[in-house]
Amino acid sequence: MRTHLLKLGVCSLLMLGTAAYAAQPKLSADEIVARNVAASGGLDAWRGVHTLSWTGKMEAGGNNQRALKIPGVPTPPLPKEPPPQVQLPFVMEMMRAHKSRLEIAFAGQTAIQVYDGAQGWKLRPFLNRHEVEPFTAAELDAASSQADIDGALVDYAAKGTKIALEGVEPVEGRDAYKLKLTLKNQHVVHAWIDAQSFLQIKVEGAPRRLDGKLHPVAIFLRDYRAVNGLQIPHVIETVVQGVPRTEKIFVEKVVVNPRLAESRFARPT
Repeated sequence: MRTHLLKLGVCSLLMLGTAAYAAQPKLSADEIVARNVAASGGLDAWRGVHTLSWTGKMEAGGNNQRALKIPGVPTPPLPKEPPPQVQLPFVMEMMRAHKSRLEIAFAGQTAIQVYDGAQGWKLRPFLNRHEVEPFTAAELDAASSQADIDGALVDYAAKGTKIALEGVEPVEGRDAYKLKLTLKNQHVVHAWIDAQSFLQIKVEGAPRRLDGKLHPVAIFLRDYRAVNGLQIPHVIETVVQGVPRTEKIFVEKVVVNPRLAESRFARPT
């Protein structure tokens, strides 16, 4: 049908597009969230998730390092065929309420990052730091602001989050509802919900400080697959504004409600 519409000319296409958009039902923020929760598996299914584990590989740069564009300084040309980024195996485990454990393996060593819902610790042997260190104030603040096991939208009111609709924006060629989330700690983040599938396809990440400035971060969620009736993204790409290289996480396996001991989320030894 799109081919026939193109033959009518640009003006006709714009008119038809405007009419089609006007015909779409106007949804409130609550209705959009309800459709998102239903599309991602349903409220009851998510409430039944007590633990979750993800395994896969994450890009770590390697020889394919990102470079910031600095005004007045020419950017070195990239090789015609840049080497692939190093991919490191990872395991992410989550438990209610708000507990998480991330392990990343490299060269026979394992980095660990743990958050127990109130305090956080890290072990970074890659940097020759073999002692357990507490999270910094900024890391603790970031961890407390991260979504729980079921995401930011499931039972959002009970989590103390307020949500408002800020309009419709294109995300990778598709219309998406832009939601403003004001968290319990008053942090504000944005999330984008696909206007057709009602799955979350983009979320605003914490800004990164590079070259002395804060750069906005966008996280794209792709390749949703059904896992125990839940829709889980299997490709997660982080884009930092002004940085040509991106970071991708490739999820290979997701297990719903694995047996996890509470000790997994205690201070590492």
